[in-house]
Amino acid sequence: MSDSLPSFEKFKLNKQLLEAVAESGYEKPTPIQDRAIPLALAGHDILGIAQTGTGKTAAYVLPILYKIKYAQGNHPRALILAPTRELVLQIEQEVIRFGKHTDLRYVSLFGGLGPKTQIETVQKGVDLIIATPGRFMDLYKRGEVYTRDIKTMVMDEADKMLDMGFMPQIRAILEIIPVKRQNLLFSATFNERIERLSQEFLEFPEKIEIAPQATTAETIQQVKYYVPNIKTKIDLLEHLFTKETLNRVIVFTKSKKNAEAVFHFLERRDIGEVKVIHANKGQNTRINSMDLFKAGDVRILVATDVAARGLDITEVSHVINFDVPLIYEDYVHRIGRTGRAEKDGAAITFINPAEVYHFERIESIIRMQVPEAPIPEEVPIAPTPYEEKQGYERELDLQKRRDDPDFKGAFHDKKERPKTNPAKPLEKKRGNKNSKAKRNRNQMKTKSKWKNK
Repeated sequence: MSDSLPSFEKFKLNKQLLEAVAESGYEKPTPIQDRAIPLALAGHDILGIAQTGTGKTAAYVLPILYKIKYAQGNHPRALILAPTRELVLQIEQEVIRFGKHTDLRYVSLFGGLGPKTQIETVQKGVDLIIATPGRFMDLYKRGEVYTRDIKTMVMDEADKMLDMGFMPQIRAILEIIPVKRQNLLFSATFNERIERLSQEFLEFPEKIEIAPQATTAETIQQVKYYVPNIKTKIDLLEHLFTKETLNRVIVFTKSKKNAEAVFHFLERRDIGEVKVIHANKGQNTRINSMDLFKAGDVRILVATDVAARGLDITEVSHVINFDVPLIYEDYVHRIGRTGRAEKDGAAITFINPAEVYHFERIESIIRMQVPEAPIPEEVPIAPTPYEEKQGYERELDLQKRRDDPDFKGAFHDKKERPKTNPAKPLEKKRGNKNSKAKRNRNQMKTKSKWKNK
């Protein structure tokens, strides 16, 4: 066995797992692994607060594989929940990596594909299920998943699950799995919602906080640019790709529309192979794009936040936030795609006038002031179209109004309207005149009627 494993050997994992760890190139446990693995092996519930890229997946995968040891029966004995199909696939890769010398059976359950193949795999017998909450419940309701043998349950990226509205499915799952089980909850951030979830989900948990709440890795060099409009953002993006050394880059946008626009712009430039992934892309297309990016065949990957938590690539040199994320904690997850495995990385954020408000709150969450860089002189500063400028001002008003209900906003008409509408007297006057004429006509009809009699 490799001599590089004395620190992993202290966990007293079985030979098959230690061999796999050695072959994976792990030389020593990361801080989250060093603290979480012994507690998980001892059967404790765990609340782990660790930023992305700290090795937390291995911190719970290794204890699970050790506990279930070998293939047994037909029903799952461990369940790992994750918010996105990308993260499910990433966890699956860790299970394959560390479990390759065992005969353990696993299945990944996620949407975007028909359930037929997944159901067939479950029916053959599995020891471990990795799933998104929605697809897991779908198969359970079909009667395809038997839950009574589940002894360990992991909830990874719990903060993202709550952001995506999975709480009803999570509660439903908690009702159908055994009460006596070991629970492990991992999150990059710790807020009131995570605290409430931990109280509902965990029993006397051991809390492990590797980094302060929502901090970013020290290996990531961050910088921000204040950019007046979308056209200047595009020009600055092109400048960075043509003038700077950006080897393997993920460009994050806030919407599918922006992702497609940035993708088509970059695709027309001679700056290397470009791919785009977002929710409207088919599952196979997304997997193929990520595989090409991981292999180094694609230089630039344009993505929405659907990919912010599911990419485990150690060679990403830069992350560019073309748009500031509206879910502030996603900033940590986005830039966590670079600077992984103690390698250096860089995170660049473009901030338009309406996004200044959001980024100031991000800086408050990560408890640091991101250095500002001036826009290079070679980048032309395009004038902001009137409609775009109005849109920024409306968005700022909306955000400020949420913070201060009494805020009237730039579009508020500060002049009070006259108490009396000048149009009303005219209408009233016309009404009086018409009413008088009507009365005269009625009187004439009455006289005529009596005259005829």
